[in-house]
Amino acid sequence: MQYQAPTDLADVAALLASADGKGRVMAGGTDLLARFAAGMPKPDVLVDIKHIAELMDIEQASDGSFTVGAAVCGAAISEHAALCSAWPGVTEAMDLIGSVQIQGRASLGGNLCNASPAADAVPALIAAGAICRILGSQGERQVSVADIICSPGKTCLDSDEFVVSLYLPPRPPRSADAYLRLIPRSEMDIAVAGAAVNLTLDSADVVVAATIALGAVSPVPLLVPRAADVILGSKLEADVMTRFKSVVSASCRPINDKRGTIDYRNHVAGVLAARAALIAGKRAAREGL
Repeated sequence: MQYQAPTDLADVAALLASADGKGRVMAGGTDLLARFAAGMPKPDVLVDIKHIAELMDIEQASDGSFTVGAAVCGAAISEHAALCSAWPGVTEAMDLIGSVQIQGRASLGGNLCNASPAADAVPALIAAGAICRILGSQGERQVSVADIICSPGKTCLDSDEFVVSLYLPPRPPRSADAYLRLIPRSEMDIAVAGAAVNLTLDSADVVVAATIALGAVSPVPLLVPRAADVILGSKLEADVMTRFKSVVSASCRPINDKRGTIDYRNHVAGVLAARAALIAGKRAAREGL
């Protein structure tokens, strides 16, 4: 296996193209290196992208949007005050991944492209409406995070493509997000279910926009527009949240495994989504004070 650490974006695409489908990108290595240790075949070329300055930056534009480099580590994300204030659900989801040591390496881009159904950051990114900038030997394209993962372990990226950055749009007034998960242990475990909610309130605290995304309850992270419809026009009243939980649970497509049964995960997803919605609602209301 050849290890390459380019310092230019164009070199990454060239290296991947020259590998003829047998190259892999390492954005942090916290999943990839563990898979090698477990016996996964090693690529001909391993391309470490952490030496490219553009992929290690967090930029805030004048309109309030953020561009997060694909290789920025979780620790740097958690320490970025403006990003944490604007997108607490996204940053909290990233902060849940692994230990302190893992946080020093793991990245948003890596968590996405690992394509795990239980990835914590991905539902939060989907709820946020995040967009990926993707570069390959044939040029550049932009793809919604919601469309990146095709199936467990597989993305829509061609073999010579890689994620450069993730774009988080400007925040409307009185809007906020939240992410919650349930894991079998107190920390450093894989989610039984995860739920991300992003919403906007009007001046009377009525929900005027909402996006709900779930993790670990289907083969790919799941958008639930039917659940969003339930809370639109509401103030997240108790009867509304009861209906909301039912719709979320009914939308899940989990499997039975050692972390939970289908019925249990359906129930947990509904509970988590309702709690996340209430947290996001309180955060959004505070934005108007």
